[in-house]
Amino acid sequence: MVRLSFPPCSRSLCAVLVGSCLASLSSRPAHAAQWYTGSLVSPSGAKSHAGDLGIEPYYTYSQPVGTFASNGTSHPLHPRQQTFSNSTLWKYGITDDISIQTHTVISYGWKHTAGHSHGPQFGDFPVDFIWRFLHPNPKRFIPDLNLFAGVVMPTGAYSRLRSTQDGTGTGAYVFRVAVTEQSTYTLPGNHALRLRVWNWWRHALTSARLHDMTTYGTSAGFHGTGRPGMSGQTGFSLEYGINQRWVLAMDLARDWANGSHLKGWTATGTRVNKISAASTDWQIAPAVEYNWNPRWGVIAGAAVYYAGHNTGVKVAPQFAVNAVF
Repeated sequence: MVRLSFPPCSRSLCAVLVGSCLASLSSRPAHAAQWYTGSLVSPSGAKSHAGDLGIEPYYTYSQPVGTFASNGTSHPLHPRQQTFSNSTLWKYGITDDISIQTHTVISYGWKHTAGHSHGPQFGDFPVDFIWRFLHPNPKRFIPDLNLFAGVVMPTGAYSRLRSTQDGTGTGAYVFRVAVTEQSTYTLPGNHALRLRVWNWWRHALTSARLHDMTTYGTSAGFHGTGRPGMSGQTGFSLEYGINQRWVLAMDLARDWANGSHLKGWTATGTRVNKISAASTDWQIAPAVEYNWNPRWGVIAGAAVYYAGHNTGVKVAPQFAVNAVF
């Protein structure tokens, strides 16, 4: 049995911890020369200047080491699904307060007894617009606030799969919206502390037409439809500046997802109409950032999924390079 010792905390407890931390901070603005790449999980807001192009490729190796049952207890997992992926964030500043963001994901998976992907697989493709609707003022403790709104395009393989390892998409158009907050404070010794808080929400706009083996768990001969359940993520991150170039980062986030709705007929003519179990997880992602200058940096760390229901106990080492042109 695999158990990790980090206990999940409620939203109220997280709010108390963050509030207590901020209450002890100086009201002075953060060090103007502090450089960041951004933490591993937290979304960043709109670009600061029109015409800025940000590119941030992430490289991640993910391996579940167990599963969480419906009651939250963890159990060993064999065989284990393994995935290596490249996830690249592309963001362009249309104006000083409005940006467009896209996200490309290419992955390769393998699992004992389930084979390998038939080559690298392209995932679903989200496109978001970001609007900065409140500008920060550190002296008055006014944060930077951003609104995200966009659609995830169903570009990943999801139906008539040759192998379960080839499935990377849902087959549905998914609307998603988020609100993000970012504020910066100065600790004693002139060390900058940056806080981000965010909340994502996703809702499927369409259903996917399904045939044979699909990402919804169907097999040969099946035909019908599938629709992802609503899902979202809430979290906060802290980035502590050791000096101008080096930063310690930490994310804490909770993911949740309602079960997907599957309807159709099996190869034997049996009617299927079911909703899969809902799931939740908690993840913590410590990391270290190094920045050569304000426009180039690298971050390395790992996301650890340490609690949840109907999901995997996962460890996902990753690193990313952040570049602004």
